[in-house]
Amino acid sequence: GDIDSSGGISVTRSACPAVAVPAYTGDITVFDPAEARDASAIDVVAAITNLRSSCAQQGADIVASASFDVQATRRQGAGARQVDLPYFATVVQGGRVVVSKRLGTIRLTFADGQTRAQTRGTATGIVNRAAATLPPEIEERLTRKRKAGDADAAVDPLANPDVRAAVQKASFELLIGFQLSEAQ
Repeated sequence: GDIDSSGGISVTRSACPAVAVPAYTGDITVFDPAEARDASAIDVVAAITNLRSSCAQQGADIVASASFDVQATRRQGAGARQVDLPYFATVVQGGRVVVSKRLGTIRLTFADGQTRAQTRGTATGIVNRAAATLPPEIEERLTRKRKAGDADAAVDPLANPDVRAAVQKASFELLIGFQLSEAQ
């Protein structure tokens, strides 16, 4: 989003996957008893927060690493207790195709008398660098200097279906969230 010397806007695309929490998977509510659904049966409520990521090239791959916090509250503060919550880390290509999915468990430890707990989790996604790199002809169409008066000067290159499809195919995301059941 920087303004370049010609007065245009310069956008830099990274081969690193975007890292995010998909909608509706960043929070979880656990009930006791499990089949209950009223407020008085809420046992533990947890949320994924403080998502941070880094990216590095390792040979022919791009490795995206993410860390996140899970903050939770429980209804009853009596007694020390550990709660295990399942989470997933999935690599998605083009916003639609699941490339890989890994499941993990995050453990929250509540001290006696405490209703709040926090812990840190990590996740990793690996993407082939060649798959995340735009073909040279597409990159040229996106970065080509346009001058006022050119036939396509005011047309966004992404309006072309071929260019849009190539960018989408080379775009990856590392998505992290709670592994929810159908009822959740």
